[in-house]
Amino acid sequence: MTETAKAHGMDGTLVEPDWPPLTEGEVRVVLGQFAECEGPYAIETVSPRPFSAASVVRTAAGRVFVKRHARAVRDAEGLTEEHRFMEHLRAHGCSVPRVLRTRTSASAVESGAWCYEVHETPRGVDLYEEAISWTPFRCEAHAREAGRALARLHRAAEGFDASARKVQPLVASFTIFAAQDAQKSMAEYLHARASLRDNAETRTHCDAALEALDPFHQELRPLLKELKPLWTHNDLHASNLFWSGAGEDARATAVIDFGLADKTTAVHDLAQALERNCVEWLALMTHPDAPDAVTVQMDHATALLEGYDETRPLTDAEAAALAPMMALCHAEFALTEADYFLGVLRSREKARLASWDYLVGHARWFRSAAGARMLDGLRRWAERRRMSAQGAGRA
Repeated sequence: MTETAKAHGMDGTLVEPDWPPLTEGEVRVVLGQFAECEGPYAIETVSPRPFSAASVVRTAAGRVFVKRHARAVRDAEGLTEEHRFMEHLRAHGCSVPRVLRTRTSASAVESGAWCYEVHETPRGVDLYEEAISWTPFRCEAHAREAGRALARLHRAAEGFDASARKVQPLVASFTIFAAQDAQKSMAEYLHARASLRDNAETRTHCDAALEALDPFHQELRPLLKELKPLWTHNDLHASNLFWSGAGEDARATAVIDFGLADKTTAVHDLAQALERNCVEWLALMTHPDAPDAVTVQMDHATALLEGYDETRPLTDAEAAALAPMMALCHAEFALTEADYFLGVLRSREKARLASWDYLVGHARWFRSAAGARMLDGLRRWAERRRMSAQGAGRA
């Protein structure tokens, strides 16, 4: 391919990628280890996603998806954690890409500073290929279908009893606010990640975030014991779905990209999906002092929730937890990004965007009138749902 590779920047613009794109030479070496991937090979696409290098590659037997990670981000052990989860989901009826294995049955290939994985390309259309997180669905119907897809994934995830993932960058875990003592858990989270522990600015930002998020943690704490641990996707943006077509009646045909997956809870994952798709956070990057500039797609949020709830009904505790979880769910993703930027890219500037603009900025937005309106909308949705269920029970 002759096009110049670009990646999604933190402010929504296209920027020079942090990682060089795949070359046909390295693809030839990697795919040569897979019996299903005979040559000749041709790179057809270059992914704009920022944390790795990936391409769709044409082989003699068809198209495959090849992804290269820095081993400081994902080694073979880290990728195997994801692949086991994906294989469990496939075995239980969830449409996710099949992970290909080498002739020696490995699902990840390490070579020097890199680690590679190869997937089948899923059926369907990559309708939101160029969309980035915090940009909305094309229509309400797509939001509803995304909710259904996430619910199907959660139903398939039941019974996957692996432990939480090892400490590594770019994993959207849920530990800090899953504990009764968030300050203690935050200290433990930072201590386990040297790049965060040793950065005074990040620690200061974490203190500010704890203060801003404390009311939401207090609201969530009584419900924590009723939220069942579950392995989850943690990044269900529209661009991580394949679709049956481009129309409003399109159905989600596959869920992709399990890089952020970990053991959290269903409502944490659902809140992440709302946060990714229904709050247009990029406006806060350019107007940090104008919280009302952040558009909330509340009709999409309601549709996503309804699609989810009709497929995997929420418990009353999960529904009640949704509003505080919405305010809290971004915290560990923001911190794991800061860990990546400090520990892997060595960029204090980008780490500051993650820990200040994302972690603290988003936390404070939920304390604004605009943020309160969204959370109150989620609380009203949960209450209407509860009252409706009670009415149905009396009938």
